[in-house]
Amino acid sequence: MPRVLITDNLSPAGLEKLEAAGGIEVVVKSGLTPEQLREELKSADGIIIRSGTKLTPAALEGQTRLKAVARAGVGVDNIDLPAATKAGVVVMNTPSGNTVSTAEQALALMFALSRNTAPAAQSMNEGKWDRKKYTGTQLAGKTIGVVGLGRIGQAVARRCVALEMDVIGYDPFLSSDRAKELGVELVRDVDQLVPRVDYLTVHTPLTDETRGLINAERMKAMKKGVRLINCARGGIIDEAALAAALRDGTVGGAALDVFVEEPPPADSPLHGCPNLLMTPHLGASTEEAQELVALEAAEIMSNFLKTGEIRHAVNMVPVSGSEMAEVRPYLDLGYRLGVLLSQITGSAGVNGVKLAFRGDAAKKKTSLVAGAFAAGLLADAVEDVNLVNAAAVARDRGITIEETKSESAGDFSTSVSATLTTDAGEHVVAGTLFGSGYLRLIRLDGFHLDAFLDGILLIYRHRDVPGLIGFIGNLMGEEGTNIADMSLGRSQDEPGGDSVAVLHLDQCPSDAAMQQIADHPEVTGVRVVRLPGRGEALPGVLAKAD
Repeated sequence: MPRVLITDNLSPAGLEKLEAAGGIEVVVKSGLTPEQLREELKSADGIIIRSGTKLTPAALEGQTRLKAVARAGVGVDNIDLPAATKAGVVVMNTPSGNTVSTAEQALALMFALSRNTAPAAQSMNEGKWDRKKYTGTQLAGKTIGVVGLGRIGQAVARRCVALEMDVIGYDPFLSSDRAKELGVELVRDVDQLVPRVDYLTVHTPLTDETRGLINAERMKAMKKGVRLINCARGGIIDEAALAAALRDGTVGGAALDVFVEEPPPADSPLHGCPNLLMTPHLGASTEEAQELVALEAAEIMSNFLKTGEIRHAVNMVPVSGSEMAEVRPYLDLGYRLGVLLSQITGSAGVNGVKLAFRGDAAKKKTSLVAGAFAAGLLADAVEDVNLVNAAAVARDRGITIEETKSESAGDFSTSVSATLTTDAGEHVVAGTLFGSGYLRLIRLDGFHLDAFLDGILLIYRHRDVPGLIGFIGNLMGEEGTNIADMSLGRSQDEPGGDSVAVLHLDQCPSDAAMQQIADHPEVTGVRVVRLPGRGEALPGVLAKAD
């Protein structure tokens, strides 16, 4: 039974949904030390976390059972994505559950800044009545810059338009047509936006590119008295630069819900700043948001474990449950072709691979099939390689994987071929699907054939002369090795030329039998290839659904 570990406080609705899915063991353990977390992960297939749990390289290294992380929330900066990918762990988040709550928090802070709500309330609590001191400004007619127009940024922009504000947005990926639909003036450079705004709110992830995005230089370029809001991630607005700008009046006010360190340390330059409103990371802290992200995290984890669906993945191509059902036979095919080539080439150094998808195969998510192929190719050389990390592992070893697609069918309605370049030469294999589950080998180097692509395969190259098949059959009979199927491929239509034979065996032949075959004067090469059995579960996220 798959085991899911939950290490942060999760809404009871999420726990109930996960348990109701059935067939999943749910284990809740919060407050773990890094050492305890690493130990618990050894027996977990999945983990659901919020922002409190840190999945570091040390925690993820060597986790051979762990397959998936579900982050109940949007940000994944508490997860080391390269380490997760290297470990073959798919990371998924819940981007829609807290969209409205976070957008509303950004607007609540903007309103509070505009009307001096917090200091006025504090003054009243002290028995004062200072109406003139707390004169504010209205939002209608003001210009707001929205940096980052993802789900939350768009939600903020729509609400600001409704408040009769002029909205300027920066996002390198949003289309101009979508910006027009939102009523947003779109710019492609932050520096085009900052001099024009009365308010600025940031809604980007925290990356190397966005860390310190709103820095001292950009603050100096803004209108004097501008107000800044950050409900996204601490560090997007440079905290030291903001503190200095608040103290010298360059920035008229700021509201922060997130910080580089949470809570901010005692020596943070933010403490004591004038016109600064701080809240303790409340963006998603509504009953509705907590329930929604918990439900979504539970759903994506249970669907992953039960159907292989990969939703909202941040370190690989996402794939729905229906798409996974369609692509799974191709993942199986790609993996087996990779294993076959690995065993055929032996120790020859691999330089690159060209994958060609034809017919129906070209309409699938071929990058997933390429990952499955790479996993098969590297299965015997690299421990714990799977669909998530195979492409990265291949790149680390200098192996390039190229893809070509053609929706026009060749001799088969669908096919996948792989051309592998090694230090010793080139090898080509191709496979197809018969129905939904029969995988067939249709090409082996220059030979066309029709062979099973599972179990034990005895492959021998030979000159096409009478008597050799009988010799092999007698030898297998003497050994008690049953031949389940046999396929032959000729290089020409006439006898006597180079040929290949693929025997599908029920048992593996002995070393002595293999030597007798190799010693036959008409045999030019022989080897045994061991592939997964038909329908056999494949490694990691390639495992068959129950």
